[in-house]
Amino acid sequence: MELREQIAEALKTAMRDKDKGRLSTLRLINAAIKDRDIALRAEGGDAADAGVGSADILSILGKMVKQRQESARAYEEGGRLELAEQERAEIAVIEDFLPRQLNEAETEKAVEAAIAETGATSIRDMGKVMGALKAKYTGQMDFGAVGPMVKSKLG
Repeated sequence: MELREQIAEALKTAMRDKDKGRLSTLRLINAAIKDRDIALRAEGGDAADAGVGSADILSILGKMVKQRQESARAYEEGGRLELAEQERAEIAVIEDFLPRQLNEAETEKAVEAAIAETGATSIRDMGKVMGALKAKYTGQMDFGAVGPMVKSKLG
């Protein structure tokens, strides 16, 4: 089942179960996907009619998780623990649709494989390596943390 269909099914289930917290988060996910669909249509091209694919949806979900992590951190620093908990609950719902995150060892192995695959030899090749990683591991690793790892291996 495609990711978009999984989200739609989860939305229906949350409606049936009257799970308000999960339902509102799923609606936010749907809205973000539809916004991207509309942006694609405005750009035109061949993919405009089909809408965003699973890779784009994973990217959207990853951004949503990152936004909520930053919000939760800000709420904690401001002493608003109930709002921080709400953000964490939304993260849990969003992560249901993301692939399992790679651990440190798996990430390092993936970085080494991408360096070998692209034939990268210097820091100038970092873009190629990051591109290869994003193509294969979107939603499975934090690219903000992977960048310095790639840099240290190439530098």
